[in-house]
Amino acid sequence: MKKIKVVIVDDERLSREELKRALRLYEDFILIGEAENAYDAKDLIEKKMPDLIFLDIEMPERSGFDLLESLENVPEVLFITAHNQFAVQAFEVNALDYLLKPIRDERFSKAIEKIRNTIGMKSVLSNATEQDRRIFIKDGEKRFFIPLDEIYLIESLENYTRLYFQDKKAMQRRSLRQWEEMLDRTVFFRINRTEIVNIKYIQEVNSTIDGGLEVKLKTGELLKVSKRQSAKFKKSNGI
Repeated sequence: MKKIKVVIVDDERLSREELKRALRLYEDFILIGEAENAYDAKDLIEKKMPDLIFLDIEMPERSGFDLLESLENVPEVLFITAHNQFAVQAFEVNALDYLLKPIRDERFSKAIEKIRNTIGMKSVLSNATEQDRRIFIKDGEKRFFIPLDEIYLIESLENYTRLYFQDKKAMQRRSLRQWEEMLDRTVFFRINRTEIVNIKYIQEVNSTIDGGLEVKLKTGELLKVSKRQSAKFKKSNGI
């Protein structure tokens, strides 16, 4: 059975202890760390790279949602909360499950089985490549877990960037340069000063009169590639 690496993030020590006691009954779940706030949790998660986070939603200074937004690669998440109203939000962001405090043994057992099935299937179908990475996005009251492979266009809007994925859009306070540093450049290509595209979504590449290129995405967008980036694109793709 696959070993599942777990991190617990909760500002209440008694809640962390309760979770640790519950996890001792499941030998395939390996606790690799715990944190009492989002700042320490970010460092721990990026260093240890767990398969799963047991995450409290309401914490001082930064919430569980704030923590997820700060991560470049988001593991599977199971929310822990004392408030039932957060359940809807948890499922809106495709969390594996949520548990209400205090945790009941029968409910915890069902959550464990769900986690096993999801992570086990993911392990069978994938080799943890770039396309398996996910990010968490907050856009106003909306929240999304987005597989990086589903982002097909990122455009710069002054201090913000707009992400296009599936049939949705979301704003992020992150620069295009920050996205470039974070993403796999063999998959995401900056075509000009203001746009990055996922090359897997390029349907057509055409030359322009001025010697540059124009790309048409499978989603219908027709985008201009700058002369400088056109030369780089031609070289990297043997055009």
